[in-house]
Amino acid sequence: MKNLGRLLIIDDNEDVLFALNLLLEPYAEKIKITTSPENIEYFINSFNPDIILLDMNFSKDAISGQEGYYWLERILKIDPDAIVILMTAYSDTDKAVKAIKSGAIDFISKPWEKERLLSTLSSAMKLRNSRTEINSLKKQVAAMALEKERNYEIIGESEAMLQIFDTIEKLSNTDANILILGENGTGKDLVARAIYRNSPRAHAGFIEIDVGSIPESLFESELFGYEKGAFTDARKEKAGRMEIASGGTLFLDEIGNISMTMQAKLLTAIEKRKISKLGSTKTIDIDVRLICATNTDLHKLVSKGEFRQDLLYRINTIEIHIPPLRERGGDILLLADFFLKRYAQKYKKDIKGLLKDAQKKLLQYSWPGNVRELQHTIERAVILSDSSFIRAENFLLQPVITKKKNEHETLNLEEIEKEVIEKAMRRCNGNISQAAELLGISRYSLYRKIEKNIQF
Repeated sequence: MKNLGRLLIIDDNEDVLFALNLLLEPYAEKIKITTSPENIEYFINSFNPDIILLDMNFSKDAISGQEGYYWLERILKIDPDAIVILMTAYSDTDKAVKAIKSGAIDFISKPWEKERLLSTLSSAMKLRNSRTEINSLKKQVAAMALEKERNYEIIGESEAMLQIFDTIEKLSNTDANILILGENGTGKDLVARAIYRNSPRAHAGFIEIDVGSIPESLFESELFGYEKGAFTDARKEKAGRMEIASGGTLFLDEIGNISMTMQAKLLTAIEKRKISKLGSTKTIDIDVRLICATNTDLHKLVSKGEFRQDLLYRINTIEIHIPPLRERGGDILLLADFFLKRYAQKYKKDIKGLLKDAQKKLLQYSWPGNVRELQHTIERAVILSDSSFIRAENFLLQPVITKKKNEHETLNLEEIEKEVIEKAMRRCNGNISQAAELLGISRYSLYRKIEKNIQF
């Protein structure tokens, strides 16, 4: 089985080239050999090798290996992701260490041992495949992110939103970790994307993880990746989100739902800038800019011992608070007009705008689901409308529930939480996802609260 891909071998000894070509031909897809390192750039561009075997000593310098370091540097300038293995008959520990630090992935002594050589090349090919996969995923993510930017933008003229725009502008030349706070549906993901789009890392990937939707048992493998055979269903190696995001931005949505165990592992990765895949003892260097978001008061969780203070300090270099829609005044009508035009075009409706009674109804509503609820409300109104203008009766809004003055009230937080969750579950006919959205929390958070002996 030819699983070593395309090999380029550079050595000034023709006997060495002949021997390597003969030995590796059954295992390689194709092999190119040359005695002249001056031909390296030509072969990289025309042959696109998966692995480069490079001798360290040529005729000009037979012992020190300096030529090898020089040509290694030249190769990595042409292709920073090149997989290079250095070879020399004059090996020692210092040379091996310097070779790895200079960017080679391994070091082979001549004469070589066949099994060790094949093992080294096999590991090199796995690394090549992994890098190719990661680069491909990064391109896909960047393309998807660009497409999302074309379809979504932040709308707002209120004082609170103008301050957020100003903060985003001030962050444009920094790599600081950001924590975005706000109720569900306020647009935390849009602010995160705006920060990314205006950052020095805008050319790289934007990788998103919805922490609330991933079970704890899978979170570590999603974040760090895994080796083949690391667990029962690990049929092949997989890169984690942190590795894919390296060089770019990692957005952790609903960070407040992360368990204490995973908080410790995330903190270690942030501090050391290294990760290890599940089932591996090797570490991978990462360079990630973190943007986190949550609808939870993390400072309260810290005081209750449910969130690590040291992790909070790592992720909240800058905090951005997004106000709920009910506190944004005229932004409600701006957003309504924006969504109205979008959905009128989507559903091919000739709708010119909102009547005064419709505007008044929107402004008087408290919008517990924030911008997301407004968006769905406008879409539903456009679909149901048979007129050129949207009227108040086209809006199907949840009634505001108020307690009677003589109704018994409790100040016990657990009782209040239980009562509110029961009402939400009844209103949504037991649908967990709908109830979670109505409550402004993630589905995972709602599951956790239900498990605290709340019976339905």
